[in-house]
Amino acid sequence: MVLNNNGLPSLEKLGWDAFFAGAFQSLTLENCIPGRVTGQERNRYKVHHHLGECFATLSGRAIFREMPGDIRPTVGDWVALRSVNAGSDALIEAILPRKGKLSRQLAGGRDRFAGGTTGEQVVAANVDTVFIVSGLDNKHNASPRRIERYLALAWSAGASPVIICNKTDVCPDVPAYIAEIEQIALGVPIIPISATQKTGLDGLDEYLTPGKTAAFLGSSGVGKSSIINALLGEELLKVGEVRENDARGRHTTTRRELFFLPRGGMVIDTPGMREIHLWGEEDDISGAFQDIADLAVGCRFRDCLHRKEPGCAVQQAINDGVLDEHRLLNYRKLQREISYQAARQSGKARLEEKTKWKNIAKIQKRYQKDKDNLG
Repeated sequence: MVLNNNGLPSLEKLGWDAFFAGAFQSLTLENCIPGRVTGQERNRYKVHHHLGECFATLSGRAIFREMPGDIRPTVGDWVALRSVNAGSDALIEAILPRKGKLSRQLAGGRDRFAGGTTGEQVVAANVDTVFIVSGLDNKHNASPRRIERYLALAWSAGASPVIICNKTDVCPDVPAYIAEIEQIALGVPIIPISATQKTGLDGLDEYLTPGKTAAFLGSSGVGKSSIINALLGEELLKVGEVRENDARGRHTTTRRELFFLPRGGMVIDTPGMREIHLWGEEDDISGAFQDIADLAVGCRFRDCLHRKEPGCAVQQAINDGVLDEHRLLNYRKLQREISYQAARQSGKARLEEKTKWKNIAKIQKRYQKDKDNLG
């Protein structure tokens, strides 16, 4: 791996390319350098750049002018840095445009159940590959329906999904499970491994080349941290125990962080997700259900809902045993989630616009009152 004089990867090995170079030049910010966010602790960010690494915080300009709404840097983002000096935090003046973002709807919260607005949680940015880790010791983690959700999440990020079947050493019939997953993950690579036994890891090499970034997704206890430790060649991440009563793990990763691999490439560890609420557009889930989309082309009506319409090719495929009905039901469920989320976001936008003009009206009224008093 090419390193700079500080023993850290060069910009190119961090994923810098013509896309980000052009975006950085268009900012026309003086005395700024590009850097990539590799860690985050509250409102403080760890950033790597061509001079080394530093900690940074958002500048006032970034908060109030360049980053409206809830847009904030996340691990994997490229940013414009100012005042990179030893002994003090640098300032993040802007976030460069993203090639893609891995995001979900914020889990939990009263607002979601009380008709309030929902929020987006960006898990990682500028990811090339999403490793979806499934633990073969737990039917919940290895559920086809759960994997479908992760696939939709990966496709919406503009990344290429790869399914990792971990813990092959404790699974009595690995080929049978892989055959089941192949039915729902059409064309998606499936790699069986054992992180504890360090077998099958070489199957990940082609996705971890210099300059490329991979993110790991999966429930707690599937072995994400164990896999990353095996790739790093050292125990940098804490590995949690799996409960005996239900074979589920506890959260050991509580923050997102980007790691540099000795062989080149980068990986982002993410906290385990108990809830996977999608965030995005309805088209974002089409990649995870390409078989249904292909079948729908043969329906008699273009607006077919695949229920009881005559000439429905999707229902015919279910009757013929070609398509699993549960897969269609999950597809509809994800469609409803995204449609519901989009409707609530539309309401949020209208409320924000109304509040903005209300505040402007107050300012204008106050200005006119002050002007009259002076007159």
